[in-house]
Amino acid sequence: MSTSTSGSLGDRARSAARSVRDAAPSGGSARRAGRSEPVRKGARVGIAANGVLHLLIAWLALQVAFGGGGQADQSGAVSTIAQQPFGRVLLWVLFLGFVCVVLWRVTSAIWGFGYVDDEKKKLVKRLTSAGQAVVYAGLAVLTASAAVHGGAQGGGGGQATAGVLGLPGGQVIVGIVGVGVVIGAGVMAWHGAKKKFTEDQDLGGADRRARMLDERLGQVGFVAKGVAIGVLGVLIVSAAVRFDPNEANGMDSALKTLAAQPFGVVILTVVALGIAAYGIFCFFDARYHRV
Repeated sequence: MSTSTSGSLGDRARSAARSVRDAAPSGGSARRAGRSEPVRKGARVGIAANGVLHLLIAWLALQVAFGGGGQADQSGAVSTIAQQPFGRVLLWVLFLGFVCVVLWRVTSAIWGFGYVDDEKKKLVKRLTSAGQAVVYAGLAVLTASAAVHGGAQGGGGGQATAGVLGLPGGQVIVGIVGVGVVIGAGVMAWHGAKKKFTEDQDLGGADRRARMLDERLGQVGFVAKGVAIGVLGVLIVSAAVRFDPNEANGMDSALKTLAAQPFGVVILTVVALGIAAYGIFCFFDARYHRV
């Protein structure tokens, strides 16, 4: 069979698959639900809510840098909100926003990014969107649990690592996960440094000052998060090598590890300010992201 014939058959197969997918009632309903106006607006609330969490994480990280206590991660941030007046009400609002982000991200993972012409890049964006759906699903569970119980429970990272380490070949699995986290952190930092995040934003209506702030905050924020997550990845690898799950207890362990280094106060302060920049960036992203 000739190459042209094979290509023609491949094109017909892809066209038929698209037709079946679009014609499926359940798929069409799910697609419309994920792109409905309430979900779209709710997703913007969820993106902004993520910004609130990052600002709180930055504040908790600064407290750690200067000798204070607290848990500098999502659990610590959610617990801080829960302790405020009307905190539980706010947590339910955040929960609804996160759920909307999950619905939108799942829809985008299946049907989204029509504005991207390159098929490989579109696939990467869809896979990334699927990953984001998982992240926001975790945030939704965290905020709902904190709203019900009045606070979030920490230590989940160490417990999860301990569970995997106890499996046959667990050290290898944890080590591979750690390496993957380090690679992902590097990609995140590169994504920010190259301003790749603007590809998924509609900045046509933004003035010059808003555009500049969006780009600078995104660059600083993504790089800072990449550093923090990279340290977390190293800790996960270390937990695998030393067979010690307590070394990989989430973002809190990563930030406290930075604080323990020479010039740790300066390093953690810079990272905390970078995380705060990411938090503020989320407010711009809530406005300009292609939802």
